[in-house]
Amino acid sequence: MRTARFWPYAAFLCGLAYFIIPLIGMFEFSLRKRRGVYSLDAYTSVLTDPQFQQTFLYSLFMALVAIFIGVLLVVPTAYWVRLRLPKLRPVVEFVTLLPLVIPPVVLAFGYIRLFNTSSVVPFLGSEFGTNILLSCGYVVLALPYMYRAVDTGLRAIDILTLTEAAQGLGASWAAIIFRVILPNVRVAVASGAFLTFAIVIGEYVISALLDRPAFGPYLVWIGSNKAYEPSALAVMTFAITWGCMALIQVITQFSKHTRTPL
Repeated sequence: MRTARFWPYAAFLCGLAYFIIPLIGMFEFSLRKRRGVYSLDAYTSVLTDPQFQQTFLYSLFMALVAIFIGVLLVVPTAYWVRLRLPKLRPVVEFVTLLPLVIPPVVLAFGYIRLFNTSSVVPFLGSEFGTNILLSCGYVVLALPYMYRAVDTGLRAIDILTLTEAAQGLGASWAAIIFRVILPNVRVAVASGAFLTFAIVIGEYVISALLDRPAFGPYLVWIGSNKAYEPSALAVMTFAITWGCMALIQVITQFSKHTRTPL
């Protein structure tokens, strides 16, 4: 019995050490910018860099836009497929998995080729139009995670009963989706939103090929031109990502699943 319990714990500790020890070494290296003493100079240098502030705020805004578009796209689609078109679920799930198979560079070059200045939509060749393309690219990259999070949330509630009750009270389809269904899957939507945010913060390929001042290209640039700042920035990025994952766990564990009264 003791031997049977030892090996699972040993495997867990080995896996934990495999991930934690390099992070500890990277964090320790990020504190060595001032020779002979540990300091936070690398973190101060990064946080006071105007380019860091500009790129992070830009990616934060694009993440919020991508989350908004993703919710508007995924929630009605997942709801309608589960309610009226259950036979199309395998097809929809296959389509939402395509971003995991198609490389982001293919998506970016497709945008450039289709929506360049010689396109029939010259508006998209402007800077504002390029920002729209980038947000759409982020929505596509986050689609597998957002759709599965929302679909799991819909599976946990009786959408047929909620829909029939709302229709009996005279609610329109828009009211049913945004005033009945969406509040009941807010935990799932929040999980998908945090995953989308984590993806947008670290994304490089699409933003670089579209020449946008995003946080991902800044990470690559500072890694090529600085010594200690890249380690500090990597630690901060890991902290942001883990913070998002922790918030997902907190929301999942402590949010009560209540139905919106009709």
